[in-house]
Amino acid sequence: MKNFIKYFPIALLVTVLITAFSSVNTTAVKCMIQMTNYTGEGAYVVISLLNPEGEYEETLYVQGKDSEWYSEIPEWWKFYGKQRPQIDAISGATISGGSRIVSIIKIPNNKINNGCKIRFETAVEDQEYYKEDVQFELTSESLKSKVEGKGFIRYVRMLAR
Repeated sequence: MKNFIKYFPIALLVTVLITAFSSVNTTAVKCMIQMTNYTGEGAYVVISLLNPEGEYEETLYVQGKDSEWYSEIPEWWKFYGKQRPQIDAISGATISGGSRIVSIIKIPNNKINNGCKIRFETAVEDQEYYKEDVQFELTSESLKSKVEGKGFIRYVRMLAR
């Protein structure tokens, strides 16, 4: 019992420090993607966080679990393919033409209202690739908006929770 009392404050301090420095404050955002009525295979959609200079910083979500096709999203692949971090927790099935899907994405709070952008890239097997199907600056207002797509995405509707 004496050892427990002696080491408890140290263990508590270590736990608090690990928790404080390992977690990033994030905003959970509902993201609905409505696809156009195209024909063909399901679309791969990659949602990325870009820094103010337009460079990839983080993969927020991937619609499409078959990693053999990730290289068909060339701009993102240049970023992701070098490191290949684990993305199982942030991925789902491809999206067919005319379908819609709702996902929850977590955006670091320090990336909102500071010039960072969010990009939705799309690719469909034997069809086109759209690097900036949807792209917009991350602001408090844009996280409550609807943005039209330029390719396979008809629109994206964001709703901060």
